[in-house]
Amino acid sequence: MFAVLSFARRLAGLIATLFALLWLAACQPVVTGGGGPRINASAPVPVALLVPRGSQSPGDAILARHLENAARLAIADLDGVRIDLRVYDTAGQPAQSAQAAKQAVNDGARIILGPVFAANANAAGLAALNRNVNVLSFSSTPAIAGGNVFILGNTYDNTANRLVGFARNQGKGRIMIVHPDAPNGIDARNAIERAISRHGAQLAAAASYELSQQGVINAVPEIARKARSSGAQSLFFTADTAGALPFLAQLLPENGVSSATTQFVGMTRWDIPRSTLSMPGLQGGWFALPDPARAALFAQRYSAAYGEPPHPIAGLAYDGIAAIGALVKSRGPDALTRQALTQPAGFIGVNGIFRLLPDGTNERALAVAEVRDGDMVIISPAPRSFGGAGF
Repeated sequence: MFAVLSFARRLAGLIATLFALLWLAACQPVVTGGGGPRINASAPVPVALLVPRGSQSPGDAILARHLENAARLAIADLDGVRIDLRVYDTAGQPAQSAQAAKQAVNDGARIILGPVFAANANAAGLAALNRNVNVLSFSSTPAIAGGNVFILGNTYDNTANRLVGFARNQGKGRIMIVHPDAPNGIDARNAIERAISRHGAQLAAAASYELSQQGVINAVPEIARKARSSGAQSLFFTADTAGALPFLAQLLPENGVSSATTQFVGMTRWDIPRSTLSMPGLQGGWFALPDPARAALFAQRYSAAYGEPPHPIAGLAYDGIAAIGALVKSRGPDALTRQALTQPAGFIGVNGIFRLLPDGTNERALAVAEVRDGDMVIISPAPRSFGGAGF
């Protein structure tokens, strides 16, 4: 144990300069006051962390532990700001999330970090709304954002904007969307359509399929026909690696549509699991992901401190604490107001730069990777500032 902690401290020292960037909140002026409680910036700031501990899913207990670990790691990195972190269990249920939020506010919490799941975050937000306390949830569902609820998770709109903009700049902006007839698939399709409009690309066609193995098999001939007849330059897949993607990657080339003739683009991570990168049909395809260098640095830091790699969304807890700490240091009593939280310059997180938007959603910088020879190659790095290339 002591050896691990000693190594963690040495590693922290080696990368302190980089992680100090997490403190770089806005240099831009913002309007202070309103939309959140005033705080005593010279005293420990009470922050509630709502985690899904106590649910019936064994995976939720692991997730809860990793979120708390990441939050405490962030607190240890703060310089000159003290956080009084209080952890509340939600059992992964909306009713208990609402009760935890009420209890947290009664206990003096000035801001709530979490919960994870959309329904839980919505319930927590409603419970804290009349108490003038903001909620930084780990959800990626835009439907719950707004009012006092912000989402920290990456959204379909972020991914679609990055990939559509990149495709258009590469001369592949005539886009066909392939998605399942399911809520997630429709949400992703809508995000792509918004991005097409935003970036001046073209919607060549759209095709859907029933969310089953046979449904995909039955739909592939029509998908291929539409891809050819529409003159699509890019084929955007909303499916993930655990769903229809492997079937589409195999069957579409067999039906005359391959990445050699039409650019394949994924709305999900194709490097999770890594074995996906070896699929012949995906070679040459593109997908978006957070800044790999920063993500690897956080994973290294977390593993050194806790002896295991972090959960894929554990970094959101670190980001939340780092943003709170940066605002307390730079904004003082009004640090946790809506105006401060949505400052335009944003924050530098463990996965790259991000900012919270007035509508409760977020913008996150993403890199674009290409699948090449069974591996991924970054062909467009994640932006380091807002307003430049990649946004």
